[in-house]
Amino acid sequence: MAYDTIIYDVEDEILTITLNRPDKLNAFNNIMMNEMIEAFDKADADDNIKAIIVTGAGRAFCAGADLARGGDTFNHDSEGEGMRRDGGGMLTLRIFESMKPVIAACNGPAVGVGVTMQCAMDIRMASENAKYGFVFAKRGIVPEACSSWFLPRVVGISTALEWAYSGRIFEAQEALDRRLVRSTHKPEDLLRAARDLAHEFAEQTSAISIAMIRHMMWKMLGEDHPMEAHKIDSRGVYFTGRSADSSEGVKSFLEKRPAVFPGKVTADMPEFFPWWETREFE
Repeated sequence: MAYDTIIYDVEDEILTITLNRPDKLNAFNNIMMNEMIEAFDKADADDNIKAIIVTGAGRAFCAGADLARGGDTFNHDSEGEGMRRDGGGMLTLRIFESMKPVIAACNGPAVGVGVTMQCAMDIRMASENAKYGFVFAKRGIVPEACSSWFLPRVVGISTALEWAYSGRIFEAQEALDRRLVRSTHKPEDLLRAARDLAHEFAEQTSAISIAMIRHMMWKMLGEDHPMEAHKIDSRGVYFTGRSADSSEGVKSFLEKRPAVFPGKVTADMPEFFPWWETREFE
C-alpha cells in the first residue's frame, strides 16, 4: 500500500513509522489515522517485524490535530455526520492491541494528539528539541486518544491533571523528570538510540514471549488483585514451557550460542490467547 501521510520502512526486523506531513508539522488528520492503523495491522501480520518505532519527519513529531477547518475543527456535527468516535482514540486503541513492542522517538514538538498517541506506546524517548503540551483546555475541548486512561498510569494522577489543567507547553527535560519519557538525546542521536533499544527487543528473544509480555503487562493494569496476574502467569508459563521456543532458549544457553526461536506470532500464540473477554462497545 502506498501511503500519503506516513513512511513505512522496515530494516533489520524493525519497522519505523514516520509521520510525514512536514510542511504541516505532521498535523494529524483522518488520512493519517487510517494509515497508521493500517500500518499496525500490517506489522502484526508480518513475522519479520519484531519492534516498531514511531517518529516524525522534519522538525516536529506531530503538532496535534489539523486545524484547517478553523473553529469547526472539532465540531463533527458541522460535517453532517452526527456524533462519532474520536480518531486519536481509534489509533491508541489499535496501538494498545499491538503484538509488537512500540517505541516513540519524539524528534520535536508534540502537542494534542501528538503527545496523547505516545501515551499508548510502550517506551517514549525524546530529542532535546522535543516539547509537549496537553493543550485541550486551551482549545475548549477535553483530552482524547484515551489519554485519561493512559496518562495517569504513565506519570501519576497529579502530574496528569497539572498538565491537562494548565495546557502549558513544557520541555523535554520536564518530560524526563516527571517520567513521561525514558531518556533524552541530542537530535542527531535520537533515532540511533531508539534503534539500539529496538534491537534489544528484537534480537535473541522469542516473539511469542514478547507478545505475551506486552499484553500481560498492559492488561493487568486494569485488574484489581494480583491473583488475576497469577492465573495468567501460570497459564502462560505452562504453555511456553512446552513450546519449541522454550526448548531452544534453554538449549542455546547451555550450548553458549545465540538462540534462534522458531515461534511465529501469526501462527503459534497460546490456544487461550486472547484470554480476556472481547467486549462490545457502543
